Amino acid sequence: MRPHPAVLLALGLVLGPAMVPPPAGLSPLGWQVAGLAAAMALLWITEAIPLPVTALLPALVLPLAGLDSVDAVVASYASPILLLVLGGAMVARAIERTGLHRRLALGVVRWAPRTERGLVAAFAASAASVSMLVSNTATALILLPVALGVLRALEQGPPASQPSPGLGPALVLAVAWGATVGGLGTLVGSPTNAVAAGIASRALGTPIDFLTWLRFGLPLVALAVPLVVLVITRHFRVPEGRPAVGLGPGLAAQAPLSPAERRLIPVMALLLVGWVVLPLAGPPLGLADVPDFLVAAAAGLLLFVTGDGAGGRLLDARDVPHLPWDILALFGGGLALAQAISSSGLADWAGQRLGAVGDLPPLLLTLLVVGLVVLATEFASNVATASGLVPVVAVMALEGPAASLALSMAAGLAASWGFMMPAGTPPNALALATGRVGARQLARAGFVVDMAGIPLIAAVAFLGA
Repeated sequence: MRPHPAVLLALGLVLGPAMVPPPAGLSPLGWQVAGLAAAMALLWITEAIPLPVTALLPALVLPLAGLDSVDAVVASYASPILLLVLGGAMVARAIERTGLHRRLALGVVRWAPRTERGLVAAFAASAASVSMLVSNTATALILLPVALGVLRALEQGPPASQPSPGLGPALVLAVAWGATVGGLGTLVGSPTNAVAAGIASRALGTPIDFLTWLRFGLPLVALAVPLVVLVITRHFRVPEGRPAVGLGPGLAAQAPLSPAERRLIPVMALLLVGWVVLPLAGPPLGLADVPDFLVAAAAGLLLFVTGDGAGGRLLDARDVPHLPWDILALFGGGLALAQAISSSGLADWAGQRLGAVGDLPPLLLTLLVVGLVVLATEFASNVATASGLVPVVAVMALEGPAASLALSMAAGLAASWGFMMPAGTPPNALALATGRVGARQLARAGFVVDMAGIPLIAAVAFLGA
């Protein structure tokens, strides 16, 4: 089998700087890193080889290029945020195993107004709530069957009370887009968040912890969920006040908490106390500052020793393969590339060349950056977009008048703001797979959300900073 054309082009980008003189002002090492960054971006966008495999390129190329020793390059793959992502993934896996996320979602639906627009809003809100702790893909996978079950119950009602034609695609997109929006809320809501936070923290020298991300993410979710609901209900013409006739009283009925759920809830409570309460109450009470990654690691390990009430554990060895090891490798590669961009002088050189852009008024610059990142993430992996663009944005912020944290956070949040294309985020593809919404409908409605999100993200970033 012939290699993918993108692989051959990427090989040329890696080897080319050794044969072509660097641009004026850029060192040969910086020129080599530029070729590596371009090659990785190409492979990430085309997915010619698996994304985590592409992330291993810095460990191979950087020592051979003489930029740093093998030990130093491999060390750059490590970050405390890796433990944060891993611990958060363990908690998310336990939530999935116990079915606690489905209980939360059905609880919201149970109390939703029995109108078509009320159901759309309830599913969007429930998906967003769950997605703050569970991956947006897992959230969509679990809640889409629930939404389709509600839709079938309505369609089986009397002919005179059939749901409006737009309710089907509206409910499906409410789940998909609600899951995408909710993933922006917390540092562990999406792997993209952790990647962006880790790279920005290293570039700016400012730690972005769980509470810092929450300061930006939570307001964005609170504003984005109504935006998504408004766009969906207007685009698909879901009637206002139209009753959702045919929902059986037991559709959203809740069974009693299982023993596993009762034992998981205290672990989740401890996790949130460690992430949210301790940073606020610790200094006044004289308590030690406990890093977020230690809290996540402790909670994750606790799940492997806590019984589930049925002779097993909340997590066991069978869950280990389901943890996001590929994302951790991808994250490490992004950190290694970002470190090389900085230490080789490429970041400074690029920042000087982007001086004219960096001198734009801060708000205009942020709008421009968010727009470019949103466009990129519609066609490339969210994590790859964050890995490739956040380091450049951080340098622009340091070189210009824009607030560094605001501009970097805006880019990090925008990396997951993809609502038009199937490749924008996994929930988009899952929504199309239901057959209830078409690609053209997704693109048209998603374009409105994309455009509305650009000023929204910029505003939230500046107010949060």
